[in-house]
Amino acid sequence: MTQKITFSLLLLFLGSHISLTQQTAKAQVSTPVAPTTTTKAICPAQLGTSIDTIINRPSFSRVRWGILVQPLSSGSTLYSRDANKYFTPASNTKLLTTAAALQQLGENFRIRTSIYQNPNGVLRVVGRGDPSLSDRQLQALAQQLQQKGITQIKQLIADDSYIQGDIVNSTWEWEDVQSDYGAPVSSFILNQNVFDFQLLPQTIGKQLQISWNDANESRRWRIINQTTTVSKNQPSYINITRDLTGTVLQIQGQLAEKSEPYLATLPVVDPSYYFLRHFRTVLVNQKITLGQTLVVHGGTNQQEIAAIDSPPLSELLAETNTNSNNLYAEALLRALAIKQPKVQNKNTADIGLEVLKTSLTKLGVDPTTYFLVDGSGLSRRNLVSPEGLVQTLRLMAKTPAAAIYRASLPIAGKSGSLKNRFRNTSAEGIVQAKTGTLTGAVSLTGYVNGTNYEPLVFSIMVNQSEQSASNLRQAIDEIVVLLTQLQRC
Repeated sequence: MTQKITFSLLLLFLGSHISLTQQTAKAQVSTPVAPTTTTKAICPAQLGTSIDTIINRPSFSRVRWGILVQPLSSGSTLYSRDANKYFTPASNTKLLTTAAALQQLGENFRIRTSIYQNPNGVLRVVGRGDPSLSDRQLQALAQQLQQKGITQIKQLIADDSYIQGDIVNSTWEWEDVQSDYGAPVSSFILNQNVFDFQLLPQTIGKQLQISWNDANESRRWRIINQTTTVSKNQPSYINITRDLTGTVLQIQGQLAEKSEPYLATLPVVDPSYYFLRHFRTVLVNQKITLGQTLVVHGGTNQQEIAAIDSPPLSELLAETNTNSNNLYAEALLRALAIKQPKVQNKNTADIGLEVLKTSLTKLGVDPTTYFLVDGSGLSRRNLVSPEGLVQTLRLMAKTPAAAIYRASLPIAGKSGSLKNRFRNTSAEGIVQAKTGTLTGAVSLTGYVNGTNYEPLVFSIMVNQSEQSASNLRQAIDEIVVLLTQLQRC
């Protein structure tokens, strides 16, 4: 699904363009790739020539490659190509964020959402940026209140002061901000801060029917439906724009008669009020009446009467890296600031970046090998070298949390963003690596557990390319397959 931003000065529309092709900037794309390398074993002395043959193809004449391959046990080098230079890392950034989170917070760290009881029937709910919170957890909170004998809430205050600063990174592109993979991050995160609806074709010439999965959201938006149902031989496309006020959705396009429904997923505009709207519904279902709701920034918390904890950090890491979840990565970056003093007019994310650098430097990673402005890799201003990524993976492998960190990575041909890559190759099942994709930038960094050679760590980054992401991935995968064929000679 492509999600792009479109501008219309006449209508003052700023929105997310959604069509039926795949967006390379989306969190990650799992595309089947069949590397064309042979299955014969190669010697380390042949590795350089073999890799050069791939990256020096005429189709890659204008492409910038950064590659580093090292044995896991040492810092010696089997292959290097501009390994100390900066590249746009895309979601390989998550390797740094999750390494720092694991080192700083520990595998059992959890993010807590609390409800406090104040005098005069006032309850305060304090969000702390749990990215896993869903309607099911709200149900659990409501049940806890019911068990406390609470049947009426005069006023429910949502305190969103825990995470300070903008809810989206100022360096992200507009198409990211308006897409589900660029959902806002704040003290309150519910259902990953997205909402969705379906567009269903009708008889030819009729408007597409809109089917909402969330009644709260259907009441919030004014819809301008400029769609139509066309015959089967006509192309399908959808364009959705959201106005600057965040109250109007304009839907344009067409779907073929009897085609599958189209699922549109968009980020919420106001995370705290989105949370409150859903919580009100849940409370009503638990027969708890709710009066006024209010969002505040700060205040006094008294007795905690209900709470829900996130899964442990080990599980949050797995979602972050295996499925390349941007929202989770950004939430973890902010969680790094948990023990730091809050500074007025300073973003929680910026504090998290400082803690990230301190933690990785303590681990032994050279702080000059990367420069980050976010935790997910959506920003095109992030700069990381293959050397910095390889250092991080190699040093993390020596820590007590090595198994947790490694388990968070996708497995070639088996899971996450690598599920459909490396199938039926020598890399299947023995490569664990993090993918990364932005327009013009593709990367892969991870571990190789070869059968005839010692374990390896590698980073392959491609920038400044006009080639399709699938073509770049295929070349990267060929290189990785070569690494699995190494043997001592």
